[in-house]
Amino acid sequence: MSAIDRRDRQRAIRELIARRPIASQAALAHALTERGFAVTQATVSRDIAELGLVKVPRADGHVYVAPEDLAAPATASASDERLRRILADVPVTVGRSALTLVLTGTPGTASVVAQAIDESSLTDQLGTLAGDNTLLVLFTDEARLERWLERFDALRSSPAAHAVARTTEASRS
Repeated sequence: MSAIDRRDRQRAIRELIARRPIASQAALAHALTERGFAVTQATVSRDIAELGLVKVPRADGHVYVAPEDLAAPATASASDERLRRILADVPVTVGRSALTLVLTGTPGTASVVAQAIDESSLTDQLGTLAGDNTLLVLFTDEARLERWLERFDALRSSPAAHAVARTTEASRS
């Protein structure tokens, strides 16, 4: 087997795990066979080690991911899952004033939501400030705010979270 074959196979592995959940070496070997690669379990095992693939928990079980595709350190998945669970239990509305998002929940929940945000893989915010039921999320620019809001909405609309109201006030200074 040539280095070119190995390189092509490993490129295919990266594409496969990026496009769909692959939970086992057998599933990866099967997917590679469908793409025309003749592989054994030992070959797949070596490729996984050489590529540094890791298994991470996802909604549908543990799947392989490339290290560069991890959003943050390995604890990010657990932290994001904590934020999802909190958002499933605490209805949150989102308002906006310039480069500040105003998240409003039920009485006594703002600090819990703020801490979960701070510990999650959401990193575009400058900071959070919590009161009793209201939380301010501060940003330095529009792009960071929009990117953060898109990821936040994805986290709270995941299967673990209930549908929540979102109100947007587009007042800009």
